[in-house]
Amino acid sequence: MSRIGKKPVNIKDVEFKKDGQKITVKGKLGQLEMEVHPSMILEVEGEELSVKRPNDQKENRALHGLSRALIQNMVTGVTTGYTKELLIVGVGYKAELRDKNLFLNLGYSHPIYFMPPDELTIEVPAPTQIKISGTDKELVGLVAAKIRSFKKPEPYKGKGIKYSDEILIKKAGKTAGK
Repeated sequence: MSRIGKKPVNIKDVEFKKDGQKITVKGKLGQLEMEVHPSMILEVEGEELSVKRPNDQKENRALHGLSRALIQNMVTGVTTGYTKELLIVGVGYKAELRDKNLFLNLGYSHPIYFMPPDELTIEVPAPTQIKISGTDKELVGLVAAKIRSFKKPEPYKGKGIKYSDEILIKKAGKTAGK
């Protein structure tokens, strides 16, 4: 039995609706919808939701924990939300917000304009900090990865865009010959 799959999901702070295999979770921060795989069985018991699987086939075992984790991420997203923080390292590298669009100067010959999806909120508390927040965990991570891909941190000086909790291992540069 899946360790994650057999844990119940607490749904007391959200409004949970099930229509066939389509589930809707509504909370104080918004609403999320998802289609659950047809072989997964959802059971609501009071303020807890359990995900069951019909048998121990390999595909059903894989979907069991996944389905439960996706539902838990939806519940967490509409109650507390998700946030990713990016740091910009480098002389002259900076970010600013212009009409909900992100404007980045990253040492290229041209600035980079990024238009985020409407479901997300992007903040720039300092010219070298970017905060991405929203209810959908997948979308927050996807947008953070896209912004990071504009200038990944290089291994010698660490210049570029990195996650705030990312640890960079720097390489040693060239040494003088004898």
